[in-house]
Amino acid sequence: MRRIILTVLLAGAVGAALTAFVAPKPGPERTTTAAPIDHVVYDRLLKKYVNDKGLVNYKAWKNDQQELNQYLDRLSKNPPAAGWSKPEQMAYWINAYNAYTIKLILNHYPVQSIKDIGSKIKIPFVTTPWAAEFFRIGGKKMSLDDIEHGTLRKKYDDPRIHFALVCASISCPRLRPEAYTADKLDRQLDDQGRDFLNNPSKNKVGKESAQLSKYFDWYKGDWNLNGQSVTKWVNKYSTTKLGDNANISYLGYNWNLNEQ
Repeated sequence: MRRIILTVLLAGAVGAALTAFVAPKPGPERTTTAAPIDHVVYDRLLKKYVNDKGLVNYKAWKNDQQELNQYLDRLSKNPPAAGWSKPEQMAYWINAYNAYTIKLILNHYPVQSIKDIGSKIKIPFVTTPWAAEFFRIGGKKMSLDDIEHGTLRKKYDDPRIHFALVCASISCPRLRPEAYTADKLDRQLDDQGRDFLNNPSKNKVGKESAQLSKYFDWYKGDWNLNGQSVTKWVNKYSTTKLGDNANISYLGYNWNLNEQ
């Protein structure tokens, strides 16, 4: 009996040793990076509710928000990951800014201007519509200012975002009737620059003088980065080129709603 028990114990010990030798050692837990979300739904909505002048049919969109809400929910739950490319991240944040701006207007529609939303006494960077934390991304409360100033301007060093972010006002750049996507982003941003600079209601460019959008005044520091200047950026996209000593002034800003 003892011999049998000893044989069984010996077999068990050998088996355990073999298992320990063959079995792979546990390694560090693998983490998966969520794939970039697509913007197909948002693209379809823009084509449906935005015309070729960049004006929005808020009245119709107000009564048909289910798909927009679903898209915003996907944005909220899927913030950009470190493994996403720069164009994927930028396209996400530009679309998020514009889509949440639309949502803000729809939440308060009808309004004459985005500036009518919120407290009647506006304290810059505190009580403006752009400072309101009315949505979450990745579980964090965020505002439109957080996207523009805390993310896009801070991280990506590309002033062309100012041609793409739309504050729901007449003097803003045109809202494209399509979503921004990583594969087309560079081309889309350049196209926005050409559209904005050659629209006489937003910029009046002459050889000796120009009346430019307030964007070129408000964000002068961005346009002057990396050896650039307001004049260089204007001449990159405008069909009429500014002279080196051209006199530059700035147009008043029309905050009326960009509505059809």
